[in-house]
Amino acid sequence: MMPLTMAKVGEANSIKKVGGKEETRQFLETLGFVPGTYVTLITEISGNVIVNIKESRVAINRDMAVKIIV
Repeated sequence: MMPLTMAKVGEANSIKKVGGKEETRQFLETLGFVPGTYVTLITEISGNVIVNIKESRVAINRDMAVKIIV
């Protein structure tokens, strides 16, 4: 298990856990970041990431990406 920020570009990973405050977890859940869902890292720029999740591309900042464990 590792934070999403350490995943390799183009590699599909299953989300194991979403950490952080309740407010942050709920926000990420509305974007589709729930345990069991597959997420693919598209690109990483200065720690911020763009991912493909549930047929959508989503950009999240580094602070949120480190809370997503794959």
